[in-house]
Amino acid sequence: MHVAKPIGRNAPAIKYDILSALTVHALSGDKHRQRSILRIIALITTRYNWRNNELSIGREEIARLWSVNERTVKREMAKLRTMGWIAVKRPAARGRVAVYELDLKQLMIDTSEVWPTIGSDFLARMTDEPEAETNVVPFTAKPSPPDVADGDVWTQVQAILHGRDPELWASWFRHLTEADRAGGRVTLLAPSRFMADYIAQKWTGRLLAAYSRIEPDVRSIRVEATE
Repeated sequence: MHVAKPIGRNAPAIKYDILSALTVHALSGDKHRQRSILRIIALITTRYNWRNNELSIGREEIARLWSVNERTVKREMAKLRTMGWIAVKRPAARGRVAVYELDLKQLMIDTSEVWPTIGSDFLARMTDEPEAETNVVPFTAKPSPPDVADGDVWTQVQAILHGRDPELWASWFRHLTEADRAGGRVTLLAPSRFMADYIAQKWTGRLLAAYSRIEPDVRSIRVEATE
């Protein structure tokens, strides 16, 4: 699946497609899904910077936009992070609100079931992969996807991560190993401190979402370095 960046000449059409997918996905679900997606649409249309992929807004302002209290905002934002749709780009600091970023590719993957409902033209736009323009000749083979034949939980999680984004999996997730899983908490090991810190900051929500499909009892992820 290809999701073009919503910038440049075709930006309005790309934004329209993303909001269309969200809206139809909401209408295909129950009232809880509809309310959650309506809330994220409100954030996108009022505060989201498409060019920089930044949503700069405080919890108090979100509560005002959603007509709810801050406790509801905290719970809803945590849910969106677990889904992998939103992540903290820069945490809140004294005198400065938090800055979030959206994972538009994950968002579109999770709405893909309604693409045929929107129309064949929409489905074609979302599934046609353009040829990459590059002068670089690849010289390394792509890593093989995880083999789930043994039914191991971590292998199944790896397979889910690979299925959602093979490039992201090859760059980051395939290097992880599961060290411990108990009491609703998983500890993963990365080969370097940089990788551990980066994955912990950027991709914990996606890891948790993948685990929840295999082990619903898993509620938190910790990434440590083997160094």
